[in-house]
Amino acid sequence: MDALLSYSTSALLALGAPASPPGTQPNPTAQLLTQLGMFLFLGFIFYFLLIRPQRVRARQQESLLKSLKKGDKIVTGSGIIGIVISVNEKSLSIRSADTKLEILKSAVSEVTERGGEASSQS
Repeated sequence: MDALLSYSTSALLALGAPASPPGTQPNPTAQLLTQLGMFLFLGFIFYFLLIRPQRVRARQQESLLKSLKKGDKIVTGSGIIGIVISVNEKSLSIRSADTKLEILKSAVSEVTERGGEASSQS
C-alpha cells in the first residue's frame, strides 16, 4: 500500500514542470501557456460533463412536451399518474382516478403510454 502511494505521488510530481537550474529565472511565457492550457482543459471537461448532458436532457424534455396528445398516460413530477384529456398552449387537463386536474406542461416528467399505442393493442 505504501509503495503504491509513493509511486503514484512520484508519478504526479514527474508530471509537473521541470525545475529550472539554480540561478536562472523561469520562463514567464511558458508559465502563462501552461496555465492557459490547464484552463482550456478544465473548460472542456466542464462542458462535456455538465453543460452538454443538461442541454441534451432539456431537448428531450422539450420534444416530450411537444408530442403530448389526448389519450397519453403521463406521470407528473409530483407523482400523479393520469390520462391526458386536452392539451392547451402551456397547460393540459388530465384525468386521475375520478378527478380532473389542470396542470402545467412543465410538470410532466414522462409519458408511460402513448394514446395511439393503447388503442391499437385492444
